[in-house]
Amino acid sequence: MSNLLLDPSLNSPPVSLPYDLEACTELMRGGSKSFFAASRLLPVRLRPPAIALYAFCRLADDAIDEGDDPVLAMADLKSRLAAIYAGRPGAEDADRALTIVVHRYGIPIGLLEALLDGFLWDSQGRRYENLADVEAYGARVAGTVGAMMSIIMGASTDTAIARASELGVAMQLTNIARDVGTDARMGRLYIPRAWFREIGMDADAWLANPVFDSRIAGFTQRLLLRADALYRRGEFGLAELPWDCRPAIQAARLVYAEIGKQLEREGLDSVNHRTVVSTARKLALLARAATAAVKAPTVPDVTLSPVPAIHYLVDIVSRERNPLAHEKPWTVPVRSFDERVVWMVELFSRLEQRERTPR
Repeated sequence: MSNLLLDPSLNSPPVSLPYDLEACTELMRGGSKSFFAASRLLPVRLRPPAIALYAFCRLADDAIDEGDDPVLAMADLKSRLAAIYAGRPGAEDADRALTIVVHRYGIPIGLLEALLDGFLWDSQGRRYENLADVEAYGARVAGTVGAMMSIIMGASTDTAIARASELGVAMQLTNIARDVGTDARMGRLYIPRAWFREIGMDADAWLANPVFDSRIAGFTQRLLLRADALYRRGEFGLAELPWDCRPAIQAARLVYAEIGKQLEREGLDSVNHRTVVSTARKLALLARAATAAVKAPTVPDVTLSPVPAIHYLVDIVSRERNPLAHEKPWTVPVRSFDERVVWMVELFSRLEQRERTPR
């Protein structure tokens, strides 16, 4: 249990907020396995806020996606957010943990509201006509998380938020490319409908009977090419981060990009099976990512403007940035980098087994 206080200087009532960190950790494990694993390379001071953030995101996604009425679920979540930002959360561990995070690190409420909007788009079966629409969705469900993590790591400049948000969108495009069949069988289509029309395909007819062929392979390749372009932009964001945060973000970037490479090696068929990166390959990428802490990060030759889909996230942070927010230590066990890598060997083995188990 953690018993932490909100600082009265943050314009919210000081309240004692005990919560179960392990409960939040279990929720985080149920989300993105690759990002969860990479997050374990974060410096120990940042792991609890990362866990708290992901736990709330996971609960919010489930509440909207699995509830009987997504609109009512959305209203309830926005009410919970208001209570969190007022410093008076309910009894849920994830809410109480998130309260500490948003006040301590100055997370703008607009980022969390954008995240909830993205979850609602899913539940409402939103149609994505072009790649810009798909990236707008990715900005909400993943770019927001990148921006919030960047703030937690102490990097909240416009450049840092832009690169972190773009990295989130890249990861979401990889997810979409990997899960074409899974999503289609749920009645969801994230491949731009304009792409279908360009080659005379009926998107709704395909969605009713999703089969893999060279045309779908072409769509998947286009998504991965765009993701790769955003991964390259995301790497430039490492220069904005504290040195001890770089390995975790580089690991997440490399492991996610590898999903796309493995999908290509498998013929781009994400309709009939779901691509999994082997434990050995993930560990090799982690070893490569570890050099990010000592290697000078790449800096672009020219200033990069934010891609259109995430521009508004940069604006939210610029507009709502809280100069009073500050970091305080979290009480958690301290492990060396080597100990964390050993722990991750076991973690990847467990996750790989879980991913291979029929759902």
